[in-house]
Amino acid sequence: MTIVAGVAVERGLDEEPIVPVTFTEPEAAARTWTRPDDADIPPSVPESRRSTATVRAVDIIRLLGSAAASIGFTSWLFFFALPLQGVLGFVLVSYAIFVMLFALLTSFDENRPTVRDRIVSVIVHSIAFILILALFSVVIYTFGRGIEPLTHINFFTQDMSKAGPQEPLSIGGVLHAVVGTLIMITMALAITIPLGILTAVFLTEFPGRFARFVRTIVEAMTALPSIVAGLFIYATVIVTLGFNRSGFAASLAITVMMLPIVIRSADVVLRLVPGNLKEAARALGASTWRTVWTVTLPTARSGLTTAIILGTARGIGETSPVLLTAGATTFFNFNPFAGPMTSLPLTTFTFVKSPAETMIARGFGTAAVLMVLVVILFAIARAIGGRGPGQLTTRQQRSKTRQSKDDDYRFRARELGVATGARKSKPKPRSRPKTTPLSDPEGATP
Repeated sequence: MTIVAGVAVERGLDEEPIVPVTFTEPEAAARTWTRPDDADIPPSVPESRRSTATVRAVDIIRLLGSAAASIGFTSWLFFFALPLQGVLGFVLVSYAIFVMLFALLTSFDENRPTVRDRIVSVIVHSIAFILILALFSVVIYTFGRGIEPLTHINFFTQDMSKAGPQEPLSIGGVLHAVVGTLIMITMALAITIPLGILTAVFLTEFPGRFARFVRTIVEAMTALPSIVAGLFIYATVIVTLGFNRSGFAASLAITVMMLPIVIRSADVVLRLVPGNLKEAARALGASTWRTVWTVTLPTARSGLTTAIILGTARGIGETSPVLLTAGATTFFNFNPFAGPMTSLPLTTFTFVKSPAETMIARGFGTAAVLMVLVVILFAIARAIGGRGPGQLTTRQQRSKTRQSKDDDYRFRARELGVATGARKSKPKPRSRPKTTPLSDPEGATP
């Protein structure tokens, strides 16, 4: 029903002819128009609020009940019903029964897609829990076995030149291995970072047949065994070129292991940079390398940092390349180009293979020091390059603010100088050019 200028126009539901009905304004305003079938429409029920939480109370009850029932049923199977034994078998059978019971309980209240979703969610969370449990088990076990040497300050301030296998833990330390590890990984990063990032930029910005060939070689080298990299450097650098075993040769072997990881990860990250950013830079007249330096690399800075961290994690824990190219030593050696040099993984291997209990404890303590050192290096790398595009540090923000103030002062001084110069030098009025009458050759004026 529609009222236009005091005329009520009624249209039927089945496109009936329009019947105009005229009312005065007070009657039209006071009359309440209802459709004949409005009484058949039930009153609207307020919609109940739905929870968008991923974990509900009923899901937790199902999980706990299924877990308790599976453990009880598996215990009955292993200890009373069947001749089964073994911790691993008990865990696997319990988990299988747990998943089946959880699916059964979920099917009572949910439809089939929801049941499948809950089962997959339980399996995925179980795998994540197993990985986290394995990680914490390794860390806790390592620190538990190596806590005794970590309580001695000499373990961080001395080398093993005066400590034998039967010496107590109050003598000797792993400072020489820490120094060797830092020297090797620093030299390897100095070679890997520019070479790896430049190669990734080449693969991304200059596609072609040669780029596809290089990408194939890099992907194949990611699965290269570490002993092969050590043998390659040993055969080329030490045997062919005549270099001695040193930290530099070990850093070259570590570089061979790190380089494919950095290139592959950086290549994937650089591909994720939006193409419209590059097109905007090229539209403003920037060259290819200018676009890469000012747009592509800053945008992918966080991902490139992750690539470097992955490469460092691969190289810092290598043992066999260091053993083949740098040897093992028990004393300090700060010169990476002469003399043998050891690292924390190689020192751990040397300590653990000894039958003496004190040396085994030193080995676990050295492994704990290696884990702490890796965490520190990763935290430093994340703090330096882990910021997203456009995020500035406090120092960079102060520098930008100071530069903006200087630009503001310079622009104001320029405007003030222009205005002062305009007041001092008023424009002179234009003078008409003097015109002389034309004269004929004989001097007569026309």
